Amino acid sequence: MSFFKKLKEKMSQQTNAVTEKFKDGLSKTRNNFSEKVNDLVSRYRKVDEDFFEELEEILIGADVGFDTVMELVDELKKEVKRKNIQDPREVQAVISEKLVTIYEQAGDESMSAINMQKDGLTVILFVGVNGVGKTTTIGKLAHLYKSEGKKVLMAAGDTFRAGAIEQLEVWGERVGVDVIKQVAGSDPAAVMYDAIHAAKSRQADILLCDTAGRLQNKVNLMNELEKVKRVIEREVPGAPHEVLLVLDATTGQNALVQAKTFKEATNVSGIVLTKLDGTAKGGIVLAIRNELKIPVKLVGLGEKMDDLQNFDAEKYVYGLFSNLVEEAEE
Repeated sequence: MSFFKKLKEKMSQQTNAVTEKFKDGLSKTRNNFSEKVNDLVSRYRKVDEDFFEELEEILIGADVGFDTVMELVDELKKEVKRKNIQDPREVQAVISEKLVTIYEQAGDESMSAINMQKDGLTVILFVGVNGVGKTTTIGKLAHLYKSEGKKVLMAAGDTFRAGAIEQLEVWGERVGVDVIKQVAGSDPAAVMYDAIHAAKSRQADILLCDTAGRLQNKVNLMNELEKVKRVIEREVPGAPHEVLLVLDATTGQNALVQAKTFKEATNVSGIVLTKLDGTAKGGIVLAIRNELKIPVKLVGLGEKMDDLQNFDAEKYVYGLFSNLVEEAEE
């Protein structure tokens, strides 16, 4: 059975609404990437070195990342040789299969789910530069967890950016979740201390913590994040249970640079990739996973409240190749 046919069967067994979100959210990348691959396949009669060179350019153009592209093309060459593939059209299914394999080989897939505590408080710390959609992500997650029946609080730890506290409060009102805050310019670690004690006294299940993102002040920012983490660890042993780095997918390779910077300074446990629906270069998912070995845990696939979705490598590849998957022989 071909990979596309297997994927089609698997997707048909899963929640259709979520699968469709990946399909719709990745439409810009799919139109850009798939069209170029289709054009490449139609122009070549055989799979040769020139074919692979053009494929490399297409993959790099989709922000898959140079190292990941080289690894992927090497794997493709081996597979083409092993299966004695002559027809370029047959390479498309192999590409999609290898994309899933590369993502899954980069780390333990059991780590891709959010680390929720079965008993007691779960503390999730959000880091990332200003403008990537950190506050919106926190608001959408608060809505998601509240809709699952959990008691949620939000901590306004970005105390220096003008309007940051108010922005989180607007989200709090929108989704019906309380925000623990202090006045603008307060010590973020003090906000976290208050938030944890409020969460404990109110028997909250989840505390979502916003932080500052002034990367131009890198040393100060990283020191501040370390202080915030120390306070959280002291008050809730084993916390924060997640340190989620929020990245804007539309910034492409710049997102990868930011990820490397934050990874050096703080123990990032997962990535939230926002605005994936707004870019034609959705290959950045693979670059981040393969080069940094950090799982992408959540992806933003649109503006709606429920468009923040748990990342799934197979649904991602389906979103990239849905036209070919749907055409797979019955």
